[in-house]
Amino acid sequence: MTQNQSNDMVEEDKIQPLIAHLIELRDRLLRSMLVVLVLFLPLFYFANELYAYMSEPLTALLPEGSTMIATDVTSPFFAPFKLTLVLAIFAGIPFILHQVWGFIAPGLYRHEKRMAVPLLFSSIFLFYCGVAFAYFVVFPLMFGFFTSIGPEHVAVTPDISSFLNLVLKLFFAFGVVFEIPIATLLLLWSGVTTVASLKEKRAYVIVCCFVVGMLLTPPDVISQSLLALPMWLLFELGIILGSIVVKKKEAEEASS
Repeated sequence: MTQNQSNDMVEEDKIQPLIAHLIELRDRLLRSMLVVLVLFLPLFYFANELYAYMSEPLTALLPEGSTMIATDVTSPFFAPFKLTLVLAIFAGIPFILHQVWGFIAPGLYRHEKRMAVPLLFSSIFLFYCGVAFAYFVVFPLMFGFFTSIGPEHVAVTPDISSFLNLVLKLFFAFGVVFEIPIATLLLLWSGVTTVASLKEKRAYVIVCCFVVGMLLTPPDVISQSLLALPMWLLFELGIILGSIVVKKKEAEEASS
């Protein structure tokens, strides 16, 4: 066998695993899309009811005689459609993350797998907690503030599309914010930073929390504080959990 033939075989061996990984990635993406579609179809039958339930924190606070309006001809169809599609994606997050895990798990070490599995379930739980916190805690306070602060002669008639965009933005913002303990834990476990370093930067983190709250929420103190304060508390929770995990990791390394 010549040197050129040997080099060609090596290159071919490198290409084949890459193609196999791409095929696996395609299959997992298709499965995820199929699951979202399967969840979407039955949910779409209740699209209007789902939109009514989602908008209840606002409609319950509207002045007597006021209703939501549609300023676009297509909004009565596309607003519930969009909400149902997003809800199907949210409901399919466990399966989607399972597909992500199945794709990356073969490349992880055993101790990394032991760490990743509880983090995977925790991240799903925390995301749903963030969405629930936004709906049950933030929305009533925020919408109560907005519907009561306007001039008496101004009719409050929110547009259904604008309202939906605001709600989905807040759902996603609070869902991601509730992942802060997981992110903090990963930074500490991987050695990117230390508990002492994070504690020293606590003041800067608090300021950043309020800046993020200002950027991601409507311009009122209530909604900004309701995002910034949980961010800070979740950061503190991440430090506590991270310190426990780091000590356990150091003890295992010392014993081995």
